[in-house]
Amino acid sequence: MGKALSRNRARQIAVLAVSVLATGIVSGSARAADCPGNPGALGTSRTLVVDPREHTRIGTMQYAETLPLQDHEVVLTFDDGPLPPHSTQVLDILASQCVKATFFIIGRMARDYPEGVRKVRDAGHSIGTHSQNHPLSMNRMPIERARQEIDDGIAATTAALDDAGGLAPFFRIPGLLRAEGVEDYLASKGIQTWSADFPADDWRHVSSSRVYDLAMSRLEAKGKGILLLHDIQARTVAALPRILRELKARGYRIVHVEQSTPDRPATPTEPQQWQLHPTSETVAISHWPKIPNFVFASAETLVAPAVSDSDWRDGRLVSLPESFDRSRRLARGAVPLPLAAPWPRLSPLPASAAITLPVPAQDIFEIQEKSSPATQQAVIPSAHHAERIAAPVGNDADATAMRISIDASASKRMIPGSLPIAEPGLKPVPLTAR
Repeated sequence: MGKALSRNRARQIAVLAVSVLATGIVSGSARAADCPGNPGALGTSRTLVVDPREHTRIGTMQYAETLPLQDHEVVLTFDDGPLPPHSTQVLDILASQCVKATFFIIGRMARDYPEGVRKVRDAGHSIGTHSQNHPLSMNRMPIERARQEIDDGIAATTAALDDAGGLAPFFRIPGLLRAEGVEDYLASKGIQTWSADFPADDWRHVSSSRVYDLAMSRLEAKGKGILLLHDIQARTVAALPRILRELKARGYRIVHVEQSTPDRPATPTEPQQWQLHPTSETVAISHWPKIPNFVFASAETLVAPAVSDSDWRDGRLVSLPESFDRSRRLARGAVPLPLAAPWPRLSPLPASAAITLPVPAQDIFEIQEKSSPATQQAVIPSAHHAERIAAPVGNDADATAMRISIDASASKRMIPGSLPIAEPGLKPVPLTAR
């Protein structure tokens, strides 16, 4: 495990070293060659080369992955052009700061203003597509129509470029109204679906100051990412110079994205770099053990009723006459219980058997005449049970007197909490059962 972690860490350090080296080379050449008269320009810090087939969907506004950017790195993207004069003004502002961006072209706009598409290419920006007519219904339209929108937009943009190349396999769904069928179709053609990490809401009827505020506040909240703008809006043209100046002042760096080619492989990255905020190795993460699968001691199961034993009638599950006793229904029309359960039951008692409790033997209450005093102690019923004792000898009057004498004598000789003591020579009669 330790060796594996060491190898992984060494690989990450190597990738980071390559990225830093590439950043330094590209950054230096961009500022020296492209902005010789503007040494304080924001510039383009590095070029990120991606393979659309490896990461088909990017942008955390909708997807789990985004571009593998470092902290304080920004990718500028513009939608819906070209539309003069706004698109031309955006290109001039970017050129003044030596900044490269990615433009998502609408096919109909490319057909009407093909020279605008070529200006984007000649300025060194990346060109993707944004459908033919920008329908805000690609999430619910038939897939055949969505494919037509994608293909027509690519064809129109390619025609505007005079088939001289320059079109990147990047696509942004209009309105970000994604659909899995659309994304799958794009992936099958080797096209990368772009969302964004934060927008500036410049398509809304807001001021240019509001566009600036939203762009910077949302960038500060995420620390890096893909910024979504529109090059067909006057408010964007007005806000863009201030956005670029503030990016420079706050230490942000611009990254230019291009597609890989056989002669230009993708920039080496690690999988976690494609997450906006990957988990750091210094942060402890608890990995709770999985609950093991239960092992059953016995595979025996109770017999389940067959489907043929029931039927649906009037939208309810009711019983069939041959399997259930209709007279044994539950309350409120519920499904009756089966006549015989599959599990064993207790054997019923015979009909003639009476449930009785065990009765003490009669000799328990007898006292032997010649027994020792210790064995002459017997249980004598208490006074409230005296009427149940039968007369031992003599007439009724003598019997009554004897009972009174016994009760009085027993009550005098009893120790609190003990049983009464029988007088010698008295032969009690068993309790009569009731």
